[in-house]
Amino acid sequence: MNFNIRKFYYGDIPEEKGGGSNYQSEADKAAWPLWEVFIRSKQGLDHKHVGSLHAADAQMAIENARDVYTRRMEGVSIWVVESKYITASNPEEAGELYEPAVDKVYRHPTFYQLPDEVNYM
Repeated sequence: MNFNIRKFYYGDIPEEKGGGSNYQSEADKAAWPLWEVFIRSKQGLDHKHVGSLHAADAQMAIENARDVYTRRMEGVSIWVVESKYITASNPEEAGELYEPAVDKVYRHPTFYQLPDEVNYM
């Protein structure tokens, strides 16, 4: 008897010998938008960005985010936002963006004189 043994590592099995079929083609992957996931923890008051995922719609994004990012019941609220709707400032333009706040000295507590009766502020 002559046996032909070949080692396959995870992800190396050819499609024809894989035993399963992909439910999603490459064209479908490109059609599913990217969603940003934010989760509020039990002890927190704010939502924190935890990652991104691809999903067909918002409901699927929430369900997938629950499965991927809250496996240990650490979250109490999930927000998902389609990435194309997020707009961010450019860090290189931070000086120009925050410059108007510099000349507003009344926002700093050093501008006010506190009475002697006020010990802690």
